[in-house]
Amino acid sequence: MPFNRIQPTDIQFFKTVLEARYVLTDEEHISRCSGDQTEDLRFPPEVVLQPGTADEVSKIMAYCNTQLIPVTPRGAGTGLSGGALPVHGGVALDMKRFNKILHVDKRNFQVTTEPGVITQELQEHLKAEGLFYPPDPASKGSCFIGGNVSENSGGPRAVKYGVVKDYVLNLEMVLPDGTIMWTGANVLKNATGYNLTQLLVGSEGTLGVITKIVLRLIPAVKHDLTLLVPFRSAVDACAAVNAIFLGGYTPSALEFMERDALEWSMRYTQSTAIDLPADIAAHLLIEVDGNYMDELYRDAEAISAIVERYDIGEILLADSHEQKQMLWNLRRKVGEAVKSNSIYKEEDTVVPRAELPELLQIIKQLGMEYGFQSVCYGHAGDGNLHVNIVKGDMSDDDWNLKLTEGISKLFKEVVRLGGTISGEHGIGLVQKPYMHIAFNDAQLTIMKQIKNVFDPNGILNPGKLFV
Repeated sequence: MPFNRIQPTDIQFFKTVLEARYVLTDEEHISRCSGDQTEDLRFPPEVVLQPGTADEVSKIMAYCNTQLIPVTPRGAGTGLSGGALPVHGGVALDMKRFNKILHVDKRNFQVTTEPGVITQELQEHLKAEGLFYPPDPASKGSCFIGGNVSENSGGPRAVKYGVVKDYVLNLEMVLPDGTIMWTGANVLKNATGYNLTQLLVGSEGTLGVITKIVLRLIPAVKHDLTLLVPFRSAVDACAAVNAIFLGGYTPSALEFMERDALEWSMRYTQSTAIDLPADIAAHLLIEVDGNYMDELYRDAEAISAIVERYDIGEILLADSHEQKQMLWNLRRKVGEAVKSNSIYKEEDTVVPRAELPELLQIIKQLGMEYGFQSVCYGHAGDGNLHVNIVKGDMSDDDWNLKLTEGISKLFKEVVRLGGTISGEHGIGLVQKPYMHIAFNDAQLTIMKQIKNVFDPNGILNPGKLFV
């Protein structure tokens, strides 16, 4: 269905819904909402709207649905799959004014929040109340909780605590026709009808605009220990991941970093705190947490004994808060460091944990076959490996044409290993050409039919998920 361009009469209508200062067509706001952290892609909207209530969102959506104007919801713009890019122009629905933590229910371990709250600020607010919301994506200091829900984000602590979907109880949403509704109930168990809440989680803003979020919480843990383990073989580092779990231990975080990933991050952050001997190929960053330090030290010793079966260097036990923060900062800055070095593409592969060693070998073999360098890191405890494909000396023709074939081969191997093509970054714009690798025609047809039920005119975040 063709969309209509924004007309002066549309701008006039938007100004009857919002104050004029929240109806924006200036170059700065248009530019800001034209891109996210996905490569260097740019798609300018025609107008940026900044609603502050569900009622305002409702009026905007109902109008745009009638006028066939595309609407792209936008959070903080930290996405890595192009999910918030307004590829058809129209309205960028900027949710930054939805920035309030509405209610903390300590008795029931719940919080009700608006979607524009920064994830780390929400976590720190809850920590002060003795409560814990575990999902912690690398961009937690800037990303919005609404974006995390839309992408079903994870982060390092997903290995022990799960991802966003494991904490969302209920959502207030606005449908494309302007209807405001709740998706479920604020309860831990719910077998009443279809699970609309979980359908919205990870839907990438294609089914409805989320305006309130109810999250379940858990008691805050008191202590943690962090280990950095250097390996002389990256494949051994991947193999050690499953060995830790087979040994009976579940770390609160278990991260893999190839040598280049850590080296580039150190250079990017101007850190010299870690010694990187020439024979070290990869590191595991391992965290254990709990309420009793003696138990954590026993776990750390046992995990150390497991990894010492491999060819490793000297294990570093972070012995201060500052040293822990330094290690985690290096891990969280890897993506930015890679981006600062070269043109790149980031693939978000995930396989059953025990298949990580084979996946890493496949990636390196494909790199040799297609002439690309890869820098790998990620949430190894979940089997989630981020594959940064660096352009380096590849020709433009090979980068734009040949590489697509290599990525397709990679995804086919991932699926063969029992995995899928995105663990936490979503499909958005850039991964949709590969959806047929992960799903058959019947599965894709059902998904498209679901989209049509929610959004028959196709105005909400069009151009995403499906070719």
